[in-house]
Amino acid sequence: MPEARAIIRTSVVATGSRLDGPAWGRRLAATIVAATALASVLWLRAYPEFGARPAGARLARLEASPNWQDGRFVSPLPRRAPGLVARLGAWLPSPRARPRTPPPIERRRGTDFIGPPRGGLRLTWLGHASVLIEIEGYRILTDPVWSDRIAPRPLGGPSRFHPPPLPIDDLPRLDAVLISHDHYDHLDRPTVLALRRTVRRFVVPLGVGAHLEHWGVPADRITELDWWEETAVDELRLVATPARHASGRSLFGADTDGTLWSGWAVVGRTRRVLFSGATAMFGGLADIGRRLGPFDATLLGIGGYSPATPDLHLGPEQAVRAHVALQGRVLLPIHWGTFDLAQHGWTEPIERTLLAADRAAVDIVVPVPGQGVEPLAPPPVIQWWPEVPWNGAETSPVRSSGMTAAP
Repeated sequence: MPEARAIIRTSVVATGSRLDGPAWGRRLAATIVAATALASVLWLRAYPEFGARPAGARLARLEASPNWQDGRFVSPLPRRAPGLVARLGAWLPSPRARPRTPPPIERRRGTDFIGPPRGGLRLTWLGHASVLIEIEGYRILTDPVWSDRIAPRPLGGPSRFHPPPLPIDDLPRLDAVLISHDHYDHLDRPTVLALRRTVRRFVVPLGVGAHLEHWGVPADRITELDWWEETAVDELRLVATPARHASGRSLFGADTDGTLWSGWAVVGRTRRVLFSGATAMFGGLADIGRRLGPFDATLLGIGGYSPATPDLHLGPEQAVRAHVALQGRVLLPIHWGTFDLAQHGWTEPIERTLLAADRAAVDIVVPVPGQGVEPLAPPPVIQWWPEVPWNGAETSPVRSSGMTAAP
């Protein structure tokens, strides 16, 4: 453990016997400092919430990826780094970022999913980026997060606006779990621990399997893919699609971009769904639409945007543009209404998305968390959230860098 040895050696040199005064006191203080530093290094290495870094054959596969450069993965377009003032501003409290009372949910049980959906496709939004996709007889769950908070325990972090609509122990049989990347609001260790005994397949981007194995998921249940690679669950294709985002779970950024991030195309015989995971705007979305579309539904993130991080999330207006580029038929907005991830009001993402969808003549569904919708017969939009003041695109624009025209 080279970090720990370096800390101890430096402390010994600084507290040697040549010091004047009561040497034992200085040595004691130095020993406490060194022990604290050593404990911190050990904790950071051993703390299970952080997962594990890719090594051995897994690391070699990462290094062989065309998306790996200079020791890390890179996005299709460079990310604009926010300045210090912008980063600090993103942490300021916002009075409208959380609801005053829990929003409504539709409580579900596993027995609700016994019957197949009409037309072979049903989508049940369980909050944030967790969606149960029922497609042609298969059940696929995206980015499952059942925890109350999304941060390394016991450090706190953003808490839920509402409880999970479906108890995790009551989930129906799943054919696969899709993970888009390893950020805490998309990859949740307690949820993985609860699912590892029953889920047949975890399908993840390159490197994310190291976390799952560290948490006890058998290696033969993990499939890791690079962009455009695919795997099959019987007749169902699961294709990893490019995305413009980032990765990392450590507190100080030591593992930033050390694992890949992706979206997922779920392709059946006649039905198709695109799950974006987390992405900013980039021209490759149109390529996904051309190669794998048209999609019966797109599941696109609309919240979590900030001027400090324009190259991490789509935001409302760009989500509608992305839906069109992907050749989607019905848009299901996700990544909003569950956690406080930015300073915008908690209802602002959906208000702006509805306005942008209306202007672009895009069909949209906005289910209550827990409600299942069938994109082939989309229900009308019913406002289940309260009237809260919000900022429009004119006063609070969301623009990913490097985009000179719509894809």
